[in-house]
Amino acid sequence: MLNSEPDVALGPFSSPSARATPWASAWAVLAEAEVFWLSTVRPDGRPHVTPLLAAWSLGGMCFTTGSQERKARNLARNPHCVLTTGTNALTGVDVVIEGVAHTVDVRSEREQAVADFERKYGAHLTSPDGTWYRLGEAVIGGGVSLYRIEPTVGFAFGKLPTSSETRYTWSNR
Repeated sequence: MLNSEPDVALGPFSSPSARATPWASAWAVLAEAEVFWLSTVRPDGRPHVTPLLAAWSLGGMCFTTGSQERKARNLARNPHCVLTTGTNALTGVDVVIEGVAHTVDVRSEREQAVADFERKYGAHLTSPDGTWYRLGEAVIGGGVSLYRIEPTVGFAFGKLPTSSETRYTWSNR
């Protein structure tokens, strides 16, 4: 698990007047985003991208999937992946987290992650009318796989009016 904040550096493709996006601001984007895009690699080397729910928990980005879904099969062969989120506009900030995804098997950690998901997504997970109602029970019980991406590097891309590229690296790697 991450025990420290990342080092922050402004990238070379930033506007002359740009400033690095503080980690707290990038983390806020991760905390508020509802939809993320997970990129994995198929066994034949082709990319695979899929939208999903994700939440910062257990010191990294967590997401769920069925054990036979393409992303789970890809991660079993190659756990390196990229998770992205942001705006679908020319303004705002997009955030990219690169890292290694590991399954979370400890029940208490699964319970913590479910609590974080339910706090973030609310009625979508907790209401009988919610799209993903009872997902938490399936995660805790082990019927659905829970993954945690241990970040190795991250990026925040600030857009108009000033473009910026901020790189985050964690020194406890």
